[in-house]
Amino acid sequence: MAATARAYISLFRIRAAESMQYRLAGISGALVSIVWTLIEVTIYIVFYTYADNRFNFTLTLHQVIAYSWVKELIFAMLVFNIDDDIRQKIVSGDVGIELCRPLDLYWHWFAKSSAGRVGMVIFRSGVVLLAGILIPGQYGMSLPASLAGFFAFIVSFSCAFLLCASYAALMCAVRLGITWGEGPVYMLMLMSHILAGGYLPLQLWPDFMQRFLFFQPFAGCLDIPARLYIGAMQPADALPAILLQLGWAAVFVGLGRLIMSRRQRGVIIQGG
Repeated sequence: MAATARAYISLFRIRAAESMQYRLAGISGALVSIVWTLIEVTIYIVFYTYADNRFNFTLTLHQVIAYSWVKELIFAMLVFNIDDDIRQKIVSGDVGIELCRPLDLYWHWFAKSSAGRVGMVIFRSGVVLLAGILIPGQYGMSLPASLAGFFAFIVSFSCAFLLCASYAALMCAVRLGITWGEGPVYMLMLMSHILAGGYLPLQLWPDFMQRFLFFQPFAGCLDIPARLYIGAMQPADALPAILLQLGWAAVFVGLGRLIMSRRQRGVIIQGG
């Protein structure tokens, strides 16, 4: 057991070190995020300034702007595609080599796909954070609502990484059994981005959807950490939300392992 754990940790470290080499990609992605955030913030400012008074905004303009910046800090963790190395192995048929390794395929791919995001998170989030702090006026990123909220945000951010990693591993397991294209997986990943709050803060959605939106799994990927940072959720309420994140991560891991074990019984080797 200890030797197996060391093997997975080594895989994680090697893959994370590889991802750290793509600094230029991380910085260019960060520049795109900065420009996009400024456009988004401008739209929010215009909307909040000139919208009809009958609109009852759940979040203040100050909170929405901070949410936009926090969203870009977390952006690199969200699942937009399967790890390219894993996808190539599935498509080319090299997954057969992976099955010959004396390691559990699910945890092998879990370690690899999660480690592949480390470099992008460090470089992309670091540059975005620096830009958000330096940009003056209401367009910039504000400080956390409270010190306790900031510490809760850090814990929730870590849990969000675990949740995103477990969902990415689940998508790898789903993709293993698909021989006719990437469509279903990309649709599932797009759905997760929408329900995480990647296009619109979940608290700005209709009131009748709020309970569902909070308890569905993808809120833990982005929305819950962002709420803690901007003060839309009090630090006293952080523990149930963090437990919710960990619970959904456990569900994704269980589903991923179940699907992976079934796929391996009758896996179709593609390529040739």
